[in-house]
Amino acid sequence: MILHTEIYGDGEPIVFLHTGLQTGELDFSTIKESFQQQYQVILPDLRGHGKSHAENLDNYLEKCIGDLYETLESLNIEEAHIVSCSLGSFVALGFAKKYPDKIISLTVSGVMAEEPINWQELHQETVRQQTALLQDPESVAYFNNLHSSDWKQFMYMCQEQDWYPFQFTADISDIEPPMLFIIGEQNQEEVKTVSTYQSMKDNLHVCVLPFAGHLVHSEQTGLFTTILNNFLNQYCLVKHNE
Repeated sequence: MILHTEIYGDGEPIVFLHTGLQTGELDFSTIKESFQQQYQVILPDLRGHGKSHAENLDNYLEKCIGDLYETLESLNIEEAHIVSCSLGSFVALGFAKKYPDKIISLTVSGVMAEEPINWQELHQETVRQQTALLQDPESVAYFNNLHSSDWKQFMYMCQEQDWYPFQFTADISDIEPPMLFIIGEQNQEEVKTVSTYQSMKDNLHVCVLPFAGHLVHSEQTGLFTTILNNFLNQYCLVKHNE
């Protein structure tokens, strides 16, 4: 399916892939202001989010990868920088493995390479938080208004014990484009992933930001934007144009 997409600015395209239960416009409303003067900022709503309506979420990530390809094709975009967070990063990593020629550079945050020893405990805590959200009328009303699809399906999917797509996050050695990995210091499992990824890929840049956790792009927006801008301007664009 072709995703609902908002586009701002001109120049080399940057696709921002949002986190779960967000939309492209909402998740990157501040960050896009810093890039739309130099780049073409592309903000799709992933399948089942925002205005990208989907009846069911079976084979979700595989379909999201196909959606992104179809969307870029419909926009006549041959290649783009991709910036992703959490759910968006799962899609981005899978997309990079399947369609490497479509990517100029890849920026990823909010992922773990390996299943933590205490995964069951972490997962149970996540389920408790999600259950509380589903029982809160104000939250339900907010997300009902934000998404045209039944967003609760996404929540139920994430409550499955084996939902986390380690098949996409475990190995980045076959990802060809230059890559930036940004994580927050407060998420210990994601910090551990830094050394794992560094051992797999030469053209990988990593950054651990202070006073931030899983949602580093929203918890440290200013630093995130500065680092991303330096990565794009000082490395990717120079190498791409050589």
